[in-house]
Amino acid sequence: MRIKKLALALAATGFMAQAYAAGTLIYCSEGSPAGFDPAQYTTGTDFDASAETVFNRLSQFERGSTKVVPGLAEKWDIAPDGLAYTFHLRKGVKFHTTDYFKPTRDFNADDVVFTFDRMLDRNNAFRKAYPTEFPYFTDMGMNQTIAKVEKIDPYTVKFVLKKPEAAFIQNMAMSFASIQSAEYANQLLKTGKAAQLNTQPIGTGPFIFKRYQKDAQIRFVGNKQYWEKGANAVKLDNLIFAINTDASVRAQKVKAGECHIASYPKPADVAGLKADPKLTVQSQAGFNLGYIAYNVKHKPFDKLEVRQALDMAVNKKAIINAVYQGAGQLATNPMPPTQWSYNKALKDAPYDLNKAKALLKKAGVPNGFSITLWAMPVQRPYNPNAKLMAEMLQADWAKIGVKAKIVSYEWGEYMKRAKAGEHDVLLIGWTGDNGDPDNWLGTLLGCDAINGNNFSKWCQKPFNDLIVKGRSTSNQAERSKYYMQAQQIFKQEVPFTPVAHSTIDKPMSKKVQGYRISPFSLNSFYGVSVQ
Repeated sequence: MRIKKLALALAATGFMAQAYAAGTLIYCSEGSPAGFDPAQYTTGTDFDASAETVFNRLSQFERGSTKVVPGLAEKWDIAPDGLAYTFHLRKGVKFHTTDYFKPTRDFNADDVVFTFDRMLDRNNAFRKAYPTEFPYFTDMGMNQTIAKVEKIDPYTVKFVLKKPEAAFIQNMAMSFASIQSAEYANQLLKTGKAAQLNTQPIGTGPFIFKRYQKDAQIRFVGNKQYWEKGANAVKLDNLIFAINTDASVRAQKVKAGECHIASYPKPADVAGLKADPKLTVQSQAGFNLGYIAYNVKHKPFDKLEVRQALDMAVNKKAIINAVYQGAGQLATNPMPPTQWSYNKALKDAPYDLNKAKALLKKAGVPNGFSITLWAMPVQRPYNPNAKLMAEMLQADWAKIGVKAKIVSYEWGEYMKRAKAGEHDVLLIGWTGDNGDPDNWLGTLLGCDAINGNNFSKWCQKPFNDLIVKGRSTSNQAERSKYYMQAQQIFKQEVPFTPVAHSTIDKPMSKKVQGYRISPFSLNSFYGVSVQ
């Protein structure tokens, strides 16, 4: 009866949080996920709705921290040469029981082998039945790093690597490495419904998927058989994502009690939210970067002088004041200053319209040119107002003769088209996923990431060689040396213009207990309760 009443309440437009029992939490989220198979996606919007709710990984990040702790693996052994990792799996972990799947066994090694073999082997039977790409996996070069995944016994799995990978355990804690049920996959394969893996997910995580209505809501119920206890236990009966792309509307909903937590408020709304006696606002320096990507596959962005000209014509200070409104710090490098190996010696080129015009003349386009400038339709941690930023860039570049037409799409479509390289110039950004420099330099600028998160489509061998060297040694001082050199090349070549690092603000009802801001800007609700 309780579930029925909840469903009726959700059918109304109000989502009145205060009307629900203490076991229900409503999260006002910023966008619709493109799907529920974390391996297929790269954005926090997708990961919040899948990896952080439905799934677990072999290792995991301690909630609210970059520290790696055991997950579905209780422990692991690393070979002296760094070429083999043996994971000892947790026993007694249950997969979700739903109206579309009833497991007959617990989580075991078969599930780990299936999860990674699907990403590694294009001839994997399930991948043939449901063809898809795994952009994060390939962006990080994991397909070139992992030689094979072996089942040693039902609760022991060995990863054999082709080359050392310094951040392998951190990588295994990332969303793309979420463990799928091999039994569920086999069921889907037999019934010809393989694509259902992405629409009706089954995992071992803290919440069980119930229903999704695009651009409206996602419903989960608490997993009463969840393996984690204590501070990380599941304390909610129901978790609801109420989707709204308008940050001001989300702010009003949390103030009105129509949701318990709201994502990504506009900086201008934060003071009012902090002043509300019913709310608390958690704040944290963002481990993120908002930037302007130039697609070097499109002319004239293949010319360095053009990229330099556009970079020099961006009035960053004005953008930070207007878009971030006190919650942004000027960005110079392709990673935040809190990331180890950050090159403090690098400086921005000066804001200089005359020199920018001279560079365009040198590039053979003295009268400028026309471009498409893509602006995100959603607020993200690294860019609270992409539409306004695009309008300011449009005005900046018009001063040097560059005419920018602003383009946008629904978030899932935006990402899909951007990865296909349809854009000229793209507003995008990144929040670190594992605390490692490679997660910035390799994932955003490496040659392996050309068809994924390398939105500049830029592949430069000297830069890429340094990234590969950095991955291949565990000595942090040596790795830092490679990464600092790579940042120098980045600054010389300007594949994208770093704009800002932003502060993360998370407004929530004072009834919410146990929520912690993730350094990776993901939203986890296990260990969270509502009074």
